[in-house]
Amino acid sequence: MSKTFIIEAVMLAVHGQLMLPGQPVTYIIPYTSIQELYELQAGSEPIMLEEEDDGFVKQMIGELITFFEESFNKKKIEKALVAPWRKSPPLPINENVTLMVVLAIDTEAYGEHFDPIETELILSSMKEQAPILTDQFDLIERLIQAEIPVQAFDVEDFEFAVEGDNQV
Repeated sequence: MSKTFIIEAVMLAVHGQLMLPGQPVTYIIPYTSIQELYELQAGSEPIMLEEEDDGFVKQMIGELITFFEESFNKKKIEKALVAPWRKSPPLPINENVTLMVVLAIDTEAYGEHFDPIETELILSSMKEQAPILTDQFDLIERLIQAEIPVQAFDVEDFEFAVEGDNQV
């Protein structure tokens, strides 16, 4: 059975190990985080501290954008964009990784403490009963402080999250 995680699209470009799990994983990605990939690719600000790493991550972002723009995948994503909280059909990446895109809606429910994409991650996690996977330790801290009823894992704990019985 596949483990499900809620994640921003850029995490897949930054953390290559997420594309090579030891068992089947499904990543649910809010559509707005896919749109953010275009901004990150076009932006002049570095994403990573090291120039070499930054170039590699920007290349991976380009590959993700190309994947999402492939005709067949684009049609699947467009099916999710017809109604709030609708998910795309599965977009297989490899034998162990499947992506699904969700048209998450920021209801401003957590706008005081979280930005719009973080709010979409939270609401998607609640709706899907799946943990958030992030590299933003401050996000995890704010989730705890605000007593948001979701589970979140740091990317560094990815293998533990995949292996354990951690569904919300």
